[in-house]
Amino acid sequence: MIFAASFGTALNGAVAQDAEPVALATVQAEQNNTQAPDAAPQVRFVMNEVVQELPEQPEDPEIQASDAASLRELVGHVDTSDTMSREMMCLAQAVYFESRGEPLDGQLAVARVIINRAESSAFPDDYCSVVTQRSQFSFVRGGRIPEPNRGTSAWTRAKAIARIAHRELWESPADDALYFHARHVSPRWAGRLTARATIENHVFYR
Repeated sequence: MIFAASFGTALNGAVAQDAEPVALATVQAEQNNTQAPDAAPQVRFVMNEVVQELPEQPEDPEIQASDAASLRELVGHVDTSDTMSREMMCLAQAVYFESRGEPLDGQLAVARVIINRAESSAFPDDYCSVVTQRSQFSFVRGGRIPEPNRGTSAWTRAKAIARIAHRELWESPADDALYFHARHVSPRWAGRLTARATIENHVFYR
């Protein structure tokens, strides 16, 4: 499939909002041992900020890149039974429709292109908008992504690759690529870019 490049498109990136710390007042009641049982307790206000440490979020036990000897093994370890968010679905669908016939390295590289675009100020700032951007992916029709065949092993692999790419669990030769095209075509825009990797039937560029 031909992946057309889009130049000169500058969209705003995601904006993160910082939460302001909130000072807490701790109320401690101290009762003097000599007080009568029915005496009112003494209340002391502590105006210093009190910070309670939050427990660290554990890594997903089913996704441990360090335990996998190959990308294929890692794909086999990823749990794909959970419901995916809309953004992750768009990423997995792009992997499925663009590269399900490619080796796993090629599928991972396609996912990396979409993620890199979402992180670039020259493209939309989320996976779904990147995938449905006009004239970018040939499988998109009228701004809509078609439904994959969910009962196939190809769809299961695409979901696993999407999660691996999103969490940066495996390095790709096309890690910083923003464009790609099929090897059987020679688009004019490719001459203005730097080739990063050729994986099976796709060439990736920055």
